[in-house]
Amino acid sequence: LLFSGVDESIAWRLMFALGAILPTCVIYFSTFVMPESPRWLVSKNRESEAQEVLKMVYPDGYDVGVIVQEIREGIEKESIAEHAIGWDVILFPSPAFKRMLMVGVGTAIAQQAVGIDAIQYFLVYILDESGIKSRNAQMGILIVLGFIKLAVIVLAGHLFDKKGRRPLFFVSLLGCSISLFLVSFAFVGGRSSEGFAVFGLALYMAFFSVGMGPGAWLIPSEVFSTMIRAKAMSVATFMNR
Repeated sequence: LLFSGVDESIAWRLMFALGAILPTCVIYFSTFVMPESPRWLVSKNRESEAQEVLKMVYPDGYDVGVIVQEIREGIEKESIAEHAIGWDVILFPSPAFKRMLMVGVGTAIAQQAVGIDAIQYFLVYILDESGIKSRNAQMGILIVLGFIKLAVIVLAGHLFDKKGRRPLFFVSLLGCSISLFLVSFAFVGGRSSEGFAVFGLALYMAFFSVGMGPGAWLIPSEVFSTMIRAKAMSVATFMNR
């Protein structure tokens, strides 16, 4: 809505610029308050600093030295495995690692398979074809859909721990399928329904955000062992694109 009165040929450029400037400022200022990862500090032989960071997380009086020692031992084991195996553990995985890769990489692929990028890239086009021609109305609907997505993601953060990952994934996949059918029915017979299309899109965003949205990044980070996590996450991220 900020650029609703600006010419279309200029408005999209301003939105792109705003999308680059704000995140850059947030990342820059977060460096002043966000501590380094204890694992990274230990890997750089800065164990005293790692202990200070861990004291911010663990209760008062907890012996964080034990945690630092465990991190140190884990890094050493991973280094040995890295030099001994390398990418072979990903390219020629054992049965256990193969199951991890199937779940983690498969989840990343599934997030794209539900059509989220297609929906988001063509949201304005879908609204336009449904009969909503006003730029202000389109932008208003996009903002509402964004808030729905944000609110459901916050809810999902609570439900993932309470209900479990698997049930939410099935609910999300089923809901996304039903929602996409509703959106398609809005254009059946050469006639378009504004309300039906918007309702279907809102339902789709809600169901996507309750499972496939945050879960597609949560599951891989949990199922990959530390020995293959870095390489496996890079493969999962590549396949997600």
